[in-house]
Amino acid sequence: MRHLLTTLMLTLATALPALAQPAPRPFDAEAANGLQRLVEPEISPDGRWVVYGLKTADVEKDKFCTDLWLAPAAAGGTPRRLTFSCEVAGKPHWVGPAGEAIAFLAARGGDDERKKGAQLWRLPVAAAGEAEKLTAIPGGIEDYALSPDGRRAALVVMDEAPDPETIAGWKRKTAFPIVIDAFHFKQDREGYLEGRHKHLQLLELDGRQLRALTQGEYDEAAPAWSPDGRRLAFLSNRAPERDRTEATGLFVMDAQPGATARQLATLTTDNDDARPAWSPDGRFIALATGDDVKWSAYQQWRVGVYDTAGGAGRVLGSLDRGWQPQLAWTPDGSGVVGVVDDDRHSQLARIALADGRVERLSGPGSAAQASVARDGRIAYLAGAWSQPAELQLLEPGAATPRPLTTHHAAWRAGLVPSVGREFSARSADGTEVHGLLALPPGARLPLPTVLLIHGGPNGQDTHDLGPRGVMRERLVAAGYAVLQVNYRGSSGRGRAFQRAIFGDWGHLEVQDLHAAVDWAVAQGIADPARLGVGGWSYGGLLTDYLIATDARFKAAVSGAGSGNQLGMFGVDQYAVQYEREMGAPWAQRERWLKVSYPFFKADRIRTPTLFLGGEKDFNVPIAGGEQMYLALKMLGVPTQLVVYPGQFHGLSLPSYQRDWEARFIAWMDRHLGTRPQQTSATK
Repeated sequence: MRHLLTTLMLTLATALPALAQPAPRPFDAEAANGLQRLVEPEISPDGRWVVYGLKTADVEKDKFCTDLWLAPAAAGGTPRRLTFSCEVAGKPHWVGPAGEAIAFLAARGGDDERKKGAQLWRLPVAAAGEAEKLTAIPGGIEDYALSPDGRRAALVVMDEAPDPETIAGWKRKTAFPIVIDAFHFKQDREGYLEGRHKHLQLLELDGRQLRALTQGEYDEAAPAWSPDGRRLAFLSNRAPERDRTEATGLFVMDAQPGATARQLATLTTDNDDARPAWSPDGRFIALATGDDVKWSAYQQWRVGVYDTAGGAGRVLGSLDRGWQPQLAWTPDGSGVVGVVDDDRHSQLARIALADGRVERLSGPGSAAQASVARDGRIAYLAGAWSQPAELQLLEPGAATPRPLTTHHAAWRAGLVPSVGREFSARSADGTEVHGLLALPPGARLPLPTVLLIHGGPNGQDTHDLGPRGVMRERLVAAGYAVLQVNYRGSSGRGRAFQRAIFGDWGHLEVQDLHAAVDWAVAQGIADPARLGVGGWSYGGLLTDYLIATDARFKAAVSGAGSGNQLGMFGVDQYAVQYEREMGAPWAQRERWLKVSYPFFKADRIRTPTLFLGGEKDFNVPIAGGEQMYLALKMLGVPTQLVVYPGQFHGLSLPSYQRDWEARFIAWMDRHLGTRPQQTSATK
């Protein structure tokens, strides 16, 4: 009897783990909506805590919500949620040297309050108190920086729009006409640029006193306080013809109204994400630095260091790889910490001030957004092929980081990810091209295959689960093999690789992409009779180029693309790049026609193609898709046009993101035929 009970217990013990395993789940729309994104981590000055934003999809309200969370740096700690409003715009920063509070931007309250835009709030950390609203600025705050003592903030504020009722001769409440006299006159999301400017204002947090720091016919951005709290660094383009160049000035001024700003350097930098980083002793400023503005669309950011006393700046090291724009100093000022993009991976790294030596601090995968504490601890985001980014902490002297969050543990349970691998192919001119291949687990080859093209072109496909990773996984879950290729023009392979397509779009990239497809067919992975292609932004442009060069693709999806680049002149936001890279259409007509061949040779296209785009997109306006759609319609090629109302270049609503993914898959299903049944055989 005892033996029987023992046998029964052993049998149950063996069976229980299997019973506890969650049922397999496909990567479908529900899984995509359940994916959360950690953003903007900042470690506290003493290294004990990390504040970050967690972005989630509210399917019922059809909006993305970002709320703040706090993770303890100590082992075994549990993150806790700080805000519950679903109205946090982000940019959390620690207040004061002791980190007694957290500041952030949010548009909260009733409809009238939210219409004023994002305001500055302060939330105490120790007590479970309510967030305190610090500003009520019409139009809201675009960016800010806190002084080291936590008593002041430098705000980036747009000039207030004129009130039509106060303008002489304009008595109606109808919107005032937009008057334009600039060369660069439109920008996605911002709309038409009508002469208003972004300036710095100084806020006393306790007294709420607000005073202007800068004014005039320039824009200021990315304020950063010196360690002693006496000076501010910021970026501003003050060139005589500033709307015809991306050259940016690095300025320093005393942090008081009426002070004169002194220019330290003129350089090319990432004005969206870069921010001056002061060295601990206040002597130097580190800033992501590019080469001549000629290469602005293909920049490989390096670590530039500028002497605040006015000495010459210099670029650290000779690494032929690009750094992400966010940089931070080591506590002793001996080096700079950031993330290096390198051939399908991005890694945490440190570069030495003395000799430019680079030390990789993390392994393969995707790292981003590093923040350094006074004690040398580094908090950053890290993800992998099937692992969404989570918060990691690297202790001084530690060989490996330690995870601080596990937000996706439940989400990953039972989810069936793709099987990923790296590959390389040889392009027509002998160039080696690198990419990523995703397959359904246990699939029988060959498979219907989709070439999923990244945008940019200055970017790369990596081992991550970003937006393209979601599309990749949804396609794989639908039974497709997926190719992601870092064609020439992509980052991660050095300057020459990035710059190869300058003024010659739709040529070398197309050769590289075709080479990857040839490789997949030759390997017996891709079914040559069932090939599809698609992408968004420059991925949409390249989709148009590919279907105009080869009829082997049986289905295509061109999102936010264009085939008539000549038709984009004056319609999109790239006037400055066009002038430099392509020249005037009337002076370089053949060059413009050459890069517009998908439209002017549309009669060669046989591929059924779906075109999509945002109604308000000024980056790649929907006209680019409309022109190609009408051309194929006239030619009798199966086609469809989908316009997302109120959307800019990137789709901002969960429903529209899921719609784009579903339409992509449905278009492939329709034109590539029935998918084969999966088996346990894998080649």
